Amino acid sequence: MSHMIWKGAISFGLVHVPVQLYPATQSEKVGFNLLDKRSIDPIGYRQINKRTGKEVTRDNIVRGFEYEKDKYVVLSDDEIRSANPESTQTVDILAFVEAPEISFLYLDTPYFLAPDRKGEKVYALLREALKASGKIGVASVVLHNKQHLAALIPVGSVLALNTLRWADEVRDYNELKLPSEDPKKAGVTARELDMAKKLIDDMSDGWDPSAYHDTFRDDIMTLVDRKIRAGKTEEITDVETPRDSRQSAEILDLSDLLKRSLGRGKGKAGGRAQAAQDDDEAEEPATPRRRKTATTKRVSGASARTAASRKEAPARKRSAA
Repeated sequence: MSHMIWKGAISFGLVHVPVQLYPATQSEKVGFNLLDKRSIDPIGYRQINKRTGKEVTRDNIVRGFEYEKDKYVVLSDDEIRSANPESTQTVDILAFVEAPEISFLYLDTPYFLAPDRKGEKVYALLREALKASGKIGVASVVLHNKQHLAALIPVGSVLALNTLRWADEVRDYNELKLPSEDPKKAGVTARELDMAKKLIDDMSDGWDPSAYHDTFRDDIMTLVDRKIRAGKTEEITDVETPRDSRQSAEILDLSDLLKRSLGRGKGKAGGRAQAAQDDDEAEEPATPRRRKTATTKRVSGASARTAASRKEAPARKRSAA
């Protein structure tokens, strides 16, 4: 059972729901310690005075707000809590909104809320009312001495509290140079769009988070286990630098690339996708076959692997290192 990190209540109107807050996620990332390579001793973390370079004990560390350059107002945890005591003890619901209205760009950190002090009935009432309405609560809450906007979301039998980013924390994508939302102005033809939609349909599947794995972590743990079994835990071994795969700068015709991908489909759209490809080729005059590039191989290979994985094994999603 995860450790409770906050205790308070959900509050809206005259309703008061006593709850406990628990983390909803756990880190499974690969972690590395810094070591002295001469002795394999861990390198510790020291908190030092940046002006004198001397170490500072925990008892002498306080929080400070910089109001001018190098000038601070010192605040204790008690002073911070006393500034607005109600906000530190409640999940104050500000409004109820339709769930799809909140973009995933605003989602930050999820938590679980559990009922506290015989609050099971009112907890269940709020949960079921949210489910029936199809709405989620937008709330204000203070966690770790910081105010957060949050979404109160029913998830099965639990109420989840997902902190949200503030509006000024999400950058405006209009600052980027993007193609027009009008397909014609972006140079996309109706035939290309139809083929792309068929490819998406062919690769569509239900969401099963357990089917995806952190393959980087798996490979690192395999390497660690191999070095342990070989008795080489303190040795740095030379590795052969892999050759960089040559990537073509040639820009292929999008229609050609999509048709090749669709031709390898084995899913529910594979049959009609192949028929569509044959029709297109029958209508078009014959052209010299293009040389396959690394880009073409990557796209068609991805489609083939996706189709094969449905029959043999769950897909594995490669995470970014």
